[in-house]
Amino acid sequence: MYSTLLGLHSGLRYIVLLLLTIALLLAIVGLFGKKPYTQTNRKVNLFAMIFTHTQFLVGLILYFFSPAVNYANMGEAMKDAMTRYWTVEHSVMMLFAIVLITVGHSRSKKAAEGFNKHRSIALYYGLAVLVILVAIYQSGRPILG
Repeated sequence: MYSTLLGLHSGLRYIVLLLLTIALLLAIVGLFGKKPYTQTNRKVNLFAMIFTHTQFLVGLILYFFSPAVNYANMGEAMKDAMTRYWTVEHSVMMLFAIVLITVGHSRSKKAAEGFNKHRSIALYYGLAVLVILVAIYQSGRPILG
């Protein structure tokens, strides 16, 4: 079960990064090109959020099966950099990214003008992508490998 979850979690990251990148690029083009907020924008943003939440849920399940996580003895986990990373830092950073994506999507839905919708997505999704890339980089694993 662990290897299946790990494979799913590793594979979903490409879909998540692709959707977030597309949503971010569409938002930046819409923002600076003064383009209207279309159904395509809305759907891409929604799918990016859905896949990100799905990825987080798979990661949360994986957290309780992973041999790299030591939540039973947090004192020992904090002494080893890699155990600390997988036990605390990775999940906290990804939760923060999920919150940014959710807030950005919500603010975009509530905004009346296309400019403000694009701006919300560009800002919040952009920050979330930055947090995700930093978290992946800190793991010592390649971002696209």
